[in-house]
Amino acid sequence: MDLLSNLALGFGVASSLANLAFCLIGVLLGTLIGVLPGIGATATIAMLLPITFQLEPVSSLIMLAGIYYGAQYGGSTTAILINMPGESSSAVTAIDGYQMAKRGRAGTALAVAAIGSFFAGSVATFLVAIFAPPLTAIALKFGAAEYFSLMVMGLVMSVALAHGSVLKALAMVVLGLLLGMVGTDVYTGAPRFTMGMTQFADGLNFVAVAVGVFGIAEILRNLEDEHDREVMTRNITRLFPSREEFRQMIGPVLRGTGVGSVLGILPGGGAILAAFASYTVEKKLSKHPEEFGKGALAGVAGPESANNAGAQTSFIPLLTLGIPANPVMALMIGAMIIQGIVPGPNVVSEQPELFWGIIASMWIGNLMLVVLNLPLIGLWVKLLTVPYYVLFPIIMAMCSIGVYSVNSNTYDLFAVAFFGLLGYVLSKLRCEPAPLLLGFVLGPLLEENLRRAMILSRGDPTTFLTRPISAGLLLLSVAILVLVFLPQIRKRRDEVFTES
Repeated sequence: MDLLSNLALGFGVASSLANLAFCLIGVLLGTLIGVLPGIGATATIAMLLPITFQLEPVSSLIMLAGIYYGAQYGGSTTAILINMPGESSSAVTAIDGYQMAKRGRAGTALAVAAIGSFFAGSVATFLVAIFAPPLTAIALKFGAAEYFSLMVMGLVMSVALAHGSVLKALAMVVLGLLLGMVGTDVYTGAPRFTMGMTQFADGLNFVAVAVGVFGIAEILRNLEDEHDREVMTRNITRLFPSREEFRQMIGPVLRGTGVGSVLGILPGGGAILAAFASYTVEKKLSKHPEEFGKGALAGVAGPESANNAGAQTSFIPLLTLGIPANPVMALMIGAMIIQGIVPGPNVVSEQPELFWGIIASMWIGNLMLVVLNLPLIGLWVKLLTVPYYVLFPIIMAMCSIGVYSVNSNTYDLFAVAFFGLLGYVLSKLRCEPAPLLLGFVLGPLLEENLRRAMILSRGDPTTFLTRPISAGLLLLSVAILVLVFLPQIRKRRDEVFTES
């Protein structure tokens, strides 16, 4: 009964006229940036963070959440029509989706992706509603030592699930932690790593770092790779799957939903991993594995369901523990902190309208997406023909205005430029920036809980090992780190991310 009353509270909040409008804006904008290759949800949310300061906390978070899972829908459109994933989690969809489009089944592929996404998103949101409250109750029993160990495990998981070299991902986490230490020491008031500049006394601006590393760096990468796009529009006829196609997609959608719901919780990019894992599962279970890569319907239904389920369940660690599962969730934490909300288990008890309003808005947003997306296919196709050299000046201007409006500080614009160049250089060195942002967000929280635990234990470092939960989390972190360096595990890890 508590669940029903809480959901009623959530739907009451989410269905207000203002929140419905912001949810609609979020999902439409998310679909738009998902459709336009090379922008991405992370960069867009980073750019829009300044705008949310003027909104109510629940409205701003509903809109940002809508952008995130809306981008999962939009990313499949470009993956199917032009073989260019709008989102990295849609990369697997492009393998068979584009082949279906070339065979004249673009409409079917788009419909299968939308229906699978809607079902998976709805189920995953239901799981968030069921499991978030009990996890929150457990989290309330955590002390400083347990939170420190939990954050260590989150950072280790982000390293294990990052693309490319494990050592490079580990280096990115360390760099993020060091950047998070810039500013004034909370306990002593001494300046740290400020280079004598008072502008850095409060630390690096989170919005400037996020916009630079993801937004500006993404623009530079796309200017480098801009080329003509072949859009498969002539083949879009029938949108709804036939009865036989519907029967074929049921199994992959159910399995993809299950895989995505579990893996989406993992820090470091669970939704992306879920799409690859789902594709691998479907290929191994199929009676005709030779069809994969040539237009297999299961190759679209499974991964699309998995990445949308993963996108929804990534909210579980955010809402219950205040731990980001991916860069977008790190930005969401930044948005909460800017709004004066302390992320963590107290949110559900202190601000139930916010907690349940976000959950209820996910159902509403998923319904909006499936109703709006298929009729608007023609509009999205036209947008794909807009050259990127027309888009990028507008995007950069929006970034600059948004970042400056936060503190009216010109140094933030220099910071955006610096971190944009840094992000571009890191991409050329094949260093994934996601662990850097996670380290930057979790760094201050990690240090605060470390020092608090040491104060409470009177300087005894064994407190992290004598408390059972803390010790278990640290042992698990060590085990994960050891496993990813084992040759067999490392080889399998690379195969999962390069499945084709």
